[in-house]
Amino acid sequence: MADWGLRAASVADVEAVAELRAVVLRPDLERLGRYDEVRVRQRLRDGFAPEHTWVIEVDGAMAGCVALRPAEHACWLEHFYLEPDRQGRGIGSAVLSRLLEGCDREGAVVRLNVLQGSPARRLYERHGFTVETEDEVDVFMVRRPFS
Repeated sequence: MADWGLRAASVADVEAVAELRAVVLRPDLERLGRYDEVRVRQRLRDGFAPEHTWVIEVDGAMAGCVALRPAEHACWLEHFYLEPDRQGRGIGSAVLSRLLEGCDREGAVVRLNVLQGSPARRLYERHGFTVETEDEVDVFMVRRPFS
């Protein structure tokens, strides 16, 4: 696995993260008949909260991002994107493990949603997430803290 790290995101990261989202989600959104080149980027811009977001860097360059947004009774894992050529190398699992360790220490429930049929669902299941509800597009998952 490559050397990786997390740095706090800034407002200046929004366009790079929006573009990364479009690239990463495109195959799943196209499969589901939901890809819209403008909307996929705008939804990120509309919900981008740099104070809850980290940029994933690999060998000193941006390779992804992840957000952990506090909410009532849980934290929401959002905007977890890793460049396609960096996927499948253990980086996403390592990043997720680090975030979840902090949530476990705080006793926080973590929620997320993933697109139907996305391979990311297997990553989340390996880390203790279970399906709460689902529809034809989204799978909502939850993870209770480990002691």
